Order: sequence, then structure tokens, then C-alpha cells
Amino acid sequence: MGWPSSPRKRLTYILVAPILFPLWLTLPDTRTPRGKKFFPITFIGSIFWIAAYSYLMVWWANVAGDTVAIPPEVMGLTFLAAGTSIPDLITSVIVARKGYGDMAVSSSVGSNIFDVTVGLPVPWLLYGLIYGKPVEVNSVGMVCSIAILFCMLLFVIMSIACFRWKMNKGLGFTMFILYFVFVAVSLMFEYEWLVCPV
Repeated sequence: MGWPSSPRKRLTYILVAPILFPLWLTLPDTRTPRGKKFFPITFIGSIFWIAAYSYLMVWWANVAGDTVAIPPEVMGLTFLAAGTSIPDLITSVIVARKGYGDMAVSSSVGSNIFDVTVGLPVPWLLYGLIYGKPVEVNSVGMVCSIAILFCMLLFVIMSIACFRWKMNKGLGFTMFILYFVFVAVSLMFEYEWLVCPV
């Protein structure tokens, strides 16, 4: 947490200080021999901090979207989706460069599974226990969106197989096109330009 020497690092230090200082003050450093035994506290505390920062991120994105007249659906499918995927991207690139390709792929898949099986149900469970009623999730074309996600998964696997399981520019371009199609179709369902039959 010392003051950096170069101007560029100092600017980065100032920009990330509001995030780093609360973490530094509340979470034990498990890299030290003395802090290794406190790893459960650091792990659970990290989850709580992720929840707090996620709440702030969604709130600020909603306010920013209202300010510039961007609907919440567009903010969620584009800006928030990209913003939450950047940490996965960074960690995947780091471990892939070290030669752990399996870890890079499993990190991306595992984080999304954690989001769906823990990140959504735990707050909903707490809400149900506290208020005694279920959380209402309202979205036009939810069933069709889930079907599109499943189809996207199939298209991704087929695309990787078509490129002989090698990550190259063609595969990257194909993934970009698939993402653009997914966002476009999801927004069409959300704004009822396409009607979900289910």
C-alpha cells in the first residue's frame, strides 16, 4: 500500500484507492505467514465486498442510464455484462499465458455458474426469509432468452469445433458476431419487437 514512484502508477493508485483501502482495512492478508490461518475470514469477507460493490455498480449504472436515457435492459446486456466480465478476462489471460489453458476456460465457466447458483439464489433466499414473499422477476420473453442462451452455447461449441479447437482470429470474430446477435435478439424480445410464443 506504499506510495508508487512513477506518475502513471500514482494515478492508478488514486483511482483504485476507494476500492483497495476498505479491502486492506477489513480483510486479512493471506499472503503473509501470519495471515494464512485467517483465509476463511478473507474468503467470506471478499464475497461480502463483492456483493457491496455489485450493488453500487448496478445502482450507478441505473442512474447513469436514466441520465442519458438508456433503458436498464440495454445497460444490463451491454455495459454491466462487459464490466463484470473484465475481471474474468484478465484472470483468464494471465493463467493462459502461464500455460494453464484449462484453468482459463474453467475460470470463465465457473464464475458464471457461481453467479447463477450462488449470486442470485442467496439474496433471493434472504429476501424470502426476511419478507416472507418471493422475489418477482419480470422480464418480457424470459423463456425465449433462456432458450437463446442454450442455443448460443451450442453455437459456441460448434464454432470452436469448426476452427479445430484452436483460438484464432476467425474464432474471435465469430464469437463477436454471436454476442452481437444475442444482444440484438434479446433486446428485440425485451422491447416486444419479437414476441415470445411461450
